[in-house]
Amino acid sequence: MKGLPRRRILSIGGFGLAGMATTFAGKGQAQNRPQSTTAVDSAGKFAGKVVLITGATSGIGEATARMFAKAGANVFFCGRREVLGQQVEASIRREKGEATYMRADVRKETDVKAFVDACVNLYGRLDIAFNNAGIDYPPSAIAETKTDEFDDLMNTNARGVFLGMKYEIPYLLKTGSGAIINMASIGGQRAFPNIVGYGASKAAVIHMTKMAAQEYGRTIRINAVLPGAIETAMLERVERDWQVTKEQLVAPYPIKRVGQPEEVAAAVLWLASAEASYVSGAAFNVDGGGLG
Repeated sequence: MKGLPRRRILSIGGFGLAGMATTFAGKGQAQNRPQSTTAVDSAGKFAGKVVLITGATSGIGEATARMFAKAGANVFFCGRREVLGQQVEASIRREKGEATYMRADVRKETDVKAFVDACVNLYGRLDIAFNNAGIDYPPSAIAETKTDEFDDLMNTNARGVFLGMKYEIPYLLKTGSGAIINMASIGGQRAFPNIVGYGASKAAVIHMTKMAAQEYGRTIRINAVLPGAIETAMLERVERDWQVTKEQLVAPYPIKRVGQPEEVAAAVLWLASAEASYVSGAAFNVDGGGLG
């Protein structure tokens, strides 16, 4: 890539490019990794709650769907990859969780509306929404960025979140309470070079989240989660594109390792829980302590 010194790349810890639903690479570092359980708690803190998640066929979205289901929630999720979606649904059901997959593309308003409506038609209500779906493109300087790629990033990462909230909010108002968590990134909080579309889309998510919390805060808590370097396929692409190692990428992180999708999922569940009852309009960093 042109236009960015390698030492500058290392100093900013991989740009926070893993803040979205991408495929879990499956080879994370063992140190301080979260431990998971397959047991479903039918009386868990989210028992009976209806949770809608976009982009949950892999990565952070999948980890969050599994965690909500294990805590007793009814999970309704979407993604564009039908085979993966059906596999995730079947896997959660094998573990005695409740989950339903529906194919939907968050770039299409008709898909988003149909997806949200179908969730309520199936489960009778909506309590929690995690607008997680997103994409990335290879990094490039602004003058070299393809316009169609910029548009696709904005349409998926930012407009997709807007459409999600547009159709989720009326149902949450009808429920009389609830929580929305939007997927942003530290790349939307800090200006990093060569990711103009990704950074702009995630900055838009943060701003929309704060505006929505102002508009609907009496009834719905609305927050954004901002991951740093998370063990996903996106992080593998950062390593490849910038020719750096994970160790070099996380050098600025006090924790000195990449995060796991389950660690972001745990933050999402906390933001959705009663324990976070006074948290709204927040940009919640999950970045190893050093980049927010």
